[in-house]
Amino acid sequence: MMHKKKSTNAIIDLNQRDLKFAKEVKRRSGVDFNACLHCHTCAGGCQFSEVMDYMPNRIIRLVQLGLKQEALTCSSIWICVSCNTCSIQCPMGIDISSVTDAICQIAIDEKADVGEPEILKFHEEVLKTIKRYGRTHKLEIMLRYKFYTHDWFRDMGVGLKMLAKHKLDILPSRVNHMMDIKNIFSRKKAV
Repeated sequence: MMHKKKSTNAIIDLNQRDLKFAKEVKRRSGVDFNACLHCHTCAGGCQFSEVMDYMPNRIIRLVQLGLKQEALTCSSIWICVSCNTCSIQCPMGIDISSVTDAICQIAIDEKADVGEPEILKFHEEVLKTIKRYGRTHKLEIMLRYKFYTHDWFRDMGVGLKMLAKHKLDILPSRVNHMMDIKNIFSRKKAV
């Protein structure tokens, strides 16, 4: 469940800048976001802009200014679904999704207050099933997420329809080469 759009009209304290933040986002994303013209074209195509606290170009601006805490704790980086509509429309070809993904990674690594904890929890549940089975097990993901949110009945009708159409497997299936999956997850820990 997404939070209401918070006001971003508050005065930002530029004394709280972290000048290393932009370098770290650039290193992780591999994107030169300093080419951003702040033309707002990216925001015009975003399907989720109505619920974001910062439009894509404003997230880039936070990074450019070194406003690390504001960027790490905003909701927009979690609401972004990486559809790349913003990047496709960007006249400078900036991969904005990679930038928001890098910010999310930093937020997790630094244990920042996540702007959308339920979205992060959902992602964690997806990764747990991939780690366990080598692929997603949608029913398990949904049940674990529902257990976390205590919102059991809101979309129960959709779940029942998916079960009836055999879109949800009751039992998980496992890939044949689980060692490959374990190696992927162990490499992540080593990095």
